[in-house]
Amino acid sequence: MSQHISCDICVIGGGSGGLSVAAGASQMGASVVLIEKGQMGGDCLNTGCVPSKALLAAAHAAHAARHADRFGIKTGKITVQGKKVFEHVHGVINTIAPNDSVERFESLGVQVIEAHASFTSTNTVVAGDQTITAKYFVVATGSSAFVPPIEGLEFVDPLTNENVFDLGDIPKHLIVIGGGPIGCELAQAFRQLGAEVTLLEVFTIMPKDDPDLVEVVRKHLVDDGITLYEGCKVTRVGGDKNAPHVTIEDSDGQQQVIEGSHILVSAGRRANVQGLGLEQAGVDFSPRGIEIDQRLRSVSNKRIFAIGDVAGGFQFTHVAGYHAGIVIRNALFKLPAKTKLDAVPWVTYTDPELANVGLLEAQAREKYGDAVRVLNWKFSENDRALAERNSDGLVKAIVLKNGKILGCSMVGPHAGELIAPWVLALEQGLKIGALASTIAPYPTLGEVSKRTAGSFYTAKLFGERTRKVVRFLMKLS
Repeated sequence: MSQHISCDICVIGGGSGGLSVAAGASQMGASVVLIEKGQMGGDCLNTGCVPSKALLAAAHAAHAARHADRFGIKTGKITVQGKKVFEHVHGVINTIAPNDSVERFESLGVQVIEAHASFTSTNTVVAGDQTITAKYFVVATGSSAFVPPIEGLEFVDPLTNENVFDLGDIPKHLIVIGGGPIGCELAQAFRQLGAEVTLLEVFTIMPKDDPDLVEVVRKHLVDDGITLYEGCKVTRVGGDKNAPHVTIEDSDGQQQVIEGSHILVSAGRRANVQGLGLEQAGVDFSPRGIEIDQRLRSVSNKRIFAIGDVAGGFQFTHVAGYHAGIVIRNALFKLPAKTKLDAVPWVTYTDPELANVGLLEAQAREKYGDAVRVLNWKFSENDRALAERNSDGLVKAIVLKNGKILGCSMVGPHAGELIAPWVLALEQGLKIGALASTIAPYPTLGEVSKRTAGSFYTAKLFGERTRKVVRFLMKLS
């Protein structure tokens, strides 16, 4: 017999965004029901951010060991134990999992239902044998890997991010279809762990990033031994799951067959909107996600919010967490909080890392024309980077002539950490002088931001006019 539950907020999806809403709302006094049909923690914990970064950490360790001779340290033959690597990956997941567990959220006062959720009306959801009505619903169902309709692909059991971490050993020859951030990260990780890797991209790798910085990443991928094909089309896939092969066609129509042991598809993601009964709830949606306003409410049902990947736009865990705060302010405190996404950072965790926030150079020039100034600073001019023999990369800051910061991109060691001051500057509306005048400890990689910002003043500070003023003042001394 169906059980009826009435609550303040019903969250559908136990990924990072949904968990943040559930925990926050419950601890602030709201009655909360959380529905999750799969694993608590969602994609980020189980098949995304956490396992991929754990795999990359192992890969970078192997790479560092192979290249220790640059410091005068001789090592023996490096042996990668694939089973142990994947044990490390799952060990990290298991360490974090209790924070996202059913037990923890029930201890916070959240009622957790482990079942598939489907709307039956504008304010009712059915999950298992329970019917839930709520004042507000939050759809946080995330996204799934998109597998393109390539002839023969379905017969070779391709890998995606959803199952690649269950391999248990390092592939002999991994063919990666898709050169976006995830494809590049995993291609490099498996190459550094000893696999032969071929990376296929129909356009250019990492097309949403600054091409000058992408070129640095491209060079490292090739130097690592990855066979890279850009501007190629995968026309068909043959063989079987034990010995697949891929036929590609270049821009001139020339075809080539590549044989491998595994195929990994990294060709984008689709919002998880199917099977939720959104039609019954009067919610407008598309394969890109639910149609929302700036307050993250469904444009056609204001009692239903969408956050994270299912809301369309940026598909990052940190954006889902940001969305959670917007929902809580709107639903619990009746504040008309709106999303502001012009200072959202994103990072590709290759070696070297590539990080961005704000406008890229091309975007800024299209919008502001000749008013744009581009500031560059190379990691090869940073003493800490030189000391660590890791100085390939650069910072590119985009500013207006009046010092207003429009964006920053950087590629180099720990770029994902180093982008933070630029995120703060954009969020707070700081001008370039704020970063230029910051005292940065020496020697640190963080000096690259100060040096980049300081270059805004170089021409004026060391120009002829300044020299004349100094000479005049010195005569008065």
